[in-house]
Amino acid sequence: MRKKWMPILLAILCSASLLRAQPPSDTLQLSLPAAEKMFLDSNFQLLAQRYNVDASKALILQARLWPNPNLGISHGLYSGTLQQFFPTGVNDETSASLSQLILLAGKRNKQVKIAQANATLSEYSFFDLLRTLKYTLRTDYYKIYYLQRSSAVYTEEIRSLEQVSKAFAEQQGKGYISEKEVIRIKAQLYSLQNEYSDLINQLNDTQGELRLLLQASPKTYIDPAPDTAAILALDPSRYPLTTLMDSAYRNRTDLQIARKNTEISKLNYNYQRSLAVPDLTLSLGYDEQGSFLVNYYGIGASMDLPFFNRNQGNIQSSKAMIGFNNATQKSVQATVEENVSRALQKAFAQHKLYQGIDPHFGQDFERMMHEVLINYQRRNISILDFLDFYDSYKGNILQFNNVLFNRLSAFEDINFYTGTNFFN
Repeated sequence: MRKKWMPILLAILCSASLLRAQPPSDTLQLSLPAAEKMFLDSNFQLLAQRYNVDASKALILQARLWPNPNLGISHGLYSGTLQQFFPTGVNDETSASLSQLILLAGKRNKQVKIAQANATLSEYSFFDLLRTLKYTLRTDYYKIYYLQRSSAVYTEEIRSLEQVSKAFAEQQGKGYISEKEVIRIKAQLYSLQNEYSDLINQLNDTQGELRLLLQASPKTYIDPAPDTAAILALDPSRYPLTTLMDSAYRNRTDLQIARKNTEISKLNYNYQRSLAVPDLTLSLGYDEQGSFLVNYYGIGASMDLPFFNRNQGNIQSSKAMIGFNNATQKSVQATVEENVSRALQKAFAQHKLYQGIDPHFGQDFERMMHEVLINYQRRNISILDFLDFYDSYKGNILQFNNVLFNRLSAFEDINFYTGTNFFN
């Protein structure tokens, strides 16, 4: 009687191992190039930063404009002698003036250079945002892919144990199964369900972050379809450290931002020094009868006398900012060098770990699983030995997926820290 339920149990276990978690009906399957294109076309953060770049470029036009001339006209409002509003004729008094501010010491050209540098800085900020978001997108994309593969292992084992637990519960009351085995099965099932819940939460969080990057609907389930052949062909020895470092010096946008901030601080220092030079105002004047001459025409010039305010505080402040931004630039450069060097070390370590895995190990595990099923059917091993082996199979697959993701993540770090897609 004890063997009557054995074929049924083994059939359940074998069929359950073929099951996979089915994605929702509103699944969006994407290759990595398609995901990146969708990201570039629809991401709101990039769109907002593009408007900021356009706004900064418009300020260059504004800096090139000359100050407007000033025109003033006055006319007599009331004559107390004639007791008349707006007197006319010989009693009329009208005056006019026209003035133009002339910027000296190259202030206008210095303002244009600062505006141009700020526009370039906003472009660097845009590309730095793009670099960061693309790194997040690519990392989330691959993380979802490997989490899905890991979740399938949990799904297989949980479904199997649920069926086994149900079958054991039916046989327990008939004396075929001991209470100890039933409790052991349920305990392992609950443990797997808890682990699976944590993994699904992690998967859903990553899905949500990727949907935000792609501006996809909250109901959309993104199913990555990467080029696995290209992934397995990645090799960190393709590019020497000097090549990666040179690329980082040229393309790391945060380093370019630091350099541009140093340049802007120098431009601002020159501009603040030019503000110590007062500007010149030229004017033309006309007075109909208010002067010692009738219909008086005059020309004049005016300039502030720099006795007290020579912009000393702003000059000192801008000079100090040069030192601050220069030190910041050196700090960023040191960080870039360390990032690239460490990323390459990590890639070599993860690639070596990946190469150390026997490519036939997974197939051997599958074959061993089949033999374990046969031995269990023949009662050569206990149910606990079988479950322990099945749990080892799960752990092997999870670790293998983790090795694959960590290896791929190391290559993505190199792309991110060099500002170039060396490994794509």
